[in-house]
Amino acid sequence: MVVSRQLFKKAVLVAALVLITLAVFQFWPSGSNEEALASVEVRRGNIEALVTATGVLQPRTYVDVGAQVSGQLETLHVQVGDEVKQGDLLAEIDPTVYLARVDGTRAQLRNQQAQLKDRKAQLTLAEIQLQRQKNLFAEDATTREALQSAEASLRSAEAQIEALSAQIEQTQSTLRAEEANLEYAKIYAPMDGTIVTIDARQGQTLNASQTTPILMRIADLDTMSVQAQVSEADIGQLEAGMPVYFTTLGNQGRRWEGQLSRIEPTPLVENNVVLYYALFDVPNPGGRLLPQMTAQVFFVAGAADDALIVPVSALRYGERTQRNTEAASGSGRSATVSVVSPGAEPALREVRVGVTDRVHAEILSGLSEGERVLLSGPESRNRREQGSGIPRMFR
Repeated sequence: MVVSRQLFKKAVLVAALVLITLAVFQFWPSGSNEEALASVEVRRGNIEALVTATGVLQPRTYVDVGAQVSGQLETLHVQVGDEVKQGDLLAEIDPTVYLARVDGTRAQLRNQQAQLKDRKAQLTLAEIQLQRQKNLFAEDATTREALQSAEASLRSAEAQIEALSAQIEQTQSTLRAEEANLEYAKIYAPMDGTIVTIDARQGQTLNASQTTPILMRIADLDTMSVQAQVSEADIGQLEAGMPVYFTTLGNQGRRWEGQLSRIEPTPLVENNVVLYYALFDVPNPGGRLLPQMTAQVFFVAGAADDALIVPVSALRYGERTQRNTEAASGSGRSATVSVVSPGAEPALREVRVGVTDRVHAEILSGLSEGERVLLSGPESRNRREQGSGIPRMFR
């Protein structure tokens, strides 16, 4: 009897659960067909196919100002951030040694020039003596040996003048070099721009015998160049002239626009990752962009404004379209979607797909604004479960 009562209680419990379940399925609101099938409306919007990269800002035009002579940096006339014009005095190196060399070479030159005057006087005397010997020899008043000696003295005087003239030219050349070194002790701005870095300090000793010491950098900040590092997987989507824009970490709400100018062919390999430099210039009114700023760069591989768009999860590509996964031509790529109509079963329809990003796709033909298409994948399954009206405990 005890066993029979337990069986009876279990049977009653099972029957009660069945009745509750039937009641739930009968009276719980089931929702519309569109909601149960997780559909979305075809709408209009803007879409961009982007290639993203990280870049660094650099001045398009700059020059590193160095010292051509060695010595102690005596005076710095500028600071970082100063605006300079071409020809402005930037710094001075102690000129004592170079001034002494110039003075010594000038004194040597004056000595040689005085010697040249003496040699010219000797030449004049040799010419007079030769003429006298010729006259005497014509009157048979001197010997041939005396005449030949006078001729040799004249030629020697001429040779000495030529040698001394060559020495003077050499000394003049040395003097020009010494004067240039003295002038190099004053360093002038080679271009208009802004002092962006100073690498030397006043009082520092500079050694220019082997390498050129860099004192500072002058840059034209009116135009900046962005050096973006693009991965090898994305570099094939870029081409010169395509639109590009970027934002900076300090002002992400401001978009700076330009055009891709060139891609450097030499890669940068870091941790087995191959990157290529893509460069473009951008105007910098007001000097808001500064060197070494980090830029989040977006290359626009394709764009469409006020286009019909659907989620990419609504598209299905068959084998035929899978064989043509290259960039879309003017007519786009072929795909199929499931179109939902009120009171009817979903129907497959072929569409042409244009610009595609990671979320949405442009529909060139095959759909109209306001139509609804089915989603696929986990998102569609979740929406069907939510729209079916079935409590979670009975799914």
